[in-house]
Formats: sequence, structure tokens, C-alpha cells
Amino acid sequence: MHITQLNRECLLHLFSFLDKNSRKNLAKTCHKLLEVFQDPLLWSLLNFHSPVELKKDNFLLGPALKHLSICWYSERVKVCNTEDWMKNSFQKDFCKRHENTVSDFLLDVCNSCPNLLSLTLSGCGHVTDDCILQLLKNCPNLKSLKLENCVRITDHTLKAVTLHGASLRTLHVDFCRNVTQAGLDRIREKCPSVMLRAERSANMIPDSKPEKKLMLVKASRKLVQL
Repeated sequence: MHITQLNRECLLHLFSFLDKNSRKNLAKTCHKLLEVFQDPLLWSLLNFHSPVELKKDNFLLGPALKHLSICWYSERVKVCNTEDWMKNSFQKDFCKRHENTVSDFLLDVCNSCPNLLSLTLSGCGHVTDDCILQLLKNCPNLKSLKLENCVRITDHTLKAVTLHGASLRTLHVDFCRNVTQAGLDRIREKCPSVMLRAERSANMIPDSKPEKKLMLVKASRKLVQL
């Protein structure tokens, strides 16, 4: 039996075991398999491991998407999570090339994926509060929001959760150094049903003006020496 003789349900099941590139390559072989590739039911879960993957055409966004993860664990993530005033010209150029990649992609998610249930972002140093706000507004069924090492996330995101995260049950803001203890306390007060985790967030040195940052760093070094 040739693979194209299988019914749509069987083909969808087979496609579900393949990664995005393999699905795309198989879809190029015939019109029937292309139709399977384009079936929204195939794309309820998407995982990405670098911003570069977001620019490929080997996946589809649509109402069927329920779970989305963008996790960047490369060493180059450290560059994006460094304050702009500490970057050299090479590092600034590196960040400039992809600083809007994740945010633009998430805006497409806002417009195409209203049934999103969970979102995980790790190492996405250019994602802003405004981007998360739009997601919360456009994806009212979102139950899990996990942000790790997203340095531009601040208390504004926490405030957005209190206003637009009615369905949210899990919120992680680990290693988000611009989240404050006051913001976390506000979440606990206004959203007691949300499971909140903020490992190494409020106690980290937040972004600030260079002069203030240097003063904080020097003070911490003195405390260590003592």
C-alpha cells in the first residue's frame, strides 16, 4: 500500500511524529500530502529553539494552535540579555538583526491563534511588556504563561495579567530581573488562584542608568568583601 492510499486521519497521525522540516519535505512530494501539511489540526503544538526558526515556512499558524514554546538556550542569548549601554558595536549589530523577530512573530500569533492555551518564552531578551499585553488581550483562553530570562519584562506585564489574564492559572517570571517584589505581591493579592513562580527575579539587579547600575554593582562587591 502506498502512503497516499491512507485516509486523512492516518496521514495526520503519521505527520504528527515528524519535525517541521520533515513535514515540509514530505508535503512537497504530492498534492495530497500537501493538503495534510496544510491541515490546521496538525499544528496544535509548536516548539522553536532559536529566532531563526521563526522565519522559516515549515509550519502554519492558525486557530488550532494551543501550545507554543520559543526557547533560546544558545550562548548568544547572553548578548541580548546584556544592557544596551554595556554592549560593544558588534554586539549591538548582532541584536539589531533579530531584535523584532520574536515580537513580530508573537503579533502574528495574536492575530491568528485566539485559542492559545500555553506560551513559554525563554531567553527572548527583546520581548516587551506591550507584546505580552497584546497576547493576553487576544488570547483570552491562555492558562499558562512561562517567561524565563526575558529581561525587558517588567511589572507592566504583571499588571496586564491582573487586568486581562482571567483564564491564567500558571505564571512564571524566572530570571526576569526587571520584575519587582511589589509587582509580585500585587499578583498574589489580585490573582490568588494563579500559581506564581519568580525564581531569581525581584532580588536581581534591575536595568537602570549606567551610573546607578555601577553604584549597585560596587555596593554588592563591597558586601561580598565584608
